Amino acid sequence: QVQLVESGGGLVQAGGSLRLSCVASGSIAGLNAMGWYRQAPGMQRELVAHITSRNIADYPASAQGRFTISRDNHRNTLYLQINSLKPEDTAVYYCCAETTSYSGIDSWGRGTQVIVFS
Repeated sequence: QVQLVESGGGLVQAGGSLRLSCVASGSIAGLNAMGWYRQAPGMQRELVAHITSRNIADYPASAQGRFTISRDNHRNTLYLQINSLKPEDTAVYYCCAETTSYSGIDSWGRGTQVIVFS
């Protein structure tokens, strides 16, 4: 397992952009996959983006087009670029990691808050 620390959240006007970062305590190169989830008040945590160790990214239909996940193995950092922000993107965004293909998600960050106002 690795320790994950997110940053980059904040208060932003609708239509703006943010880039969230997630720094790992150790190497991410060997991790099976990493991802971003978000949780809005009163809602369940939902997947936003996922990326494998081979840099294959995928997104749920609700996140396609405005979200871009990327990883920098040299910096041990995962990123999430969010464009054209909407008020409904307001949530706490969490970074997570799967150590192996068998482990499932076994590391979570504490989250970074994103608030989008119109």
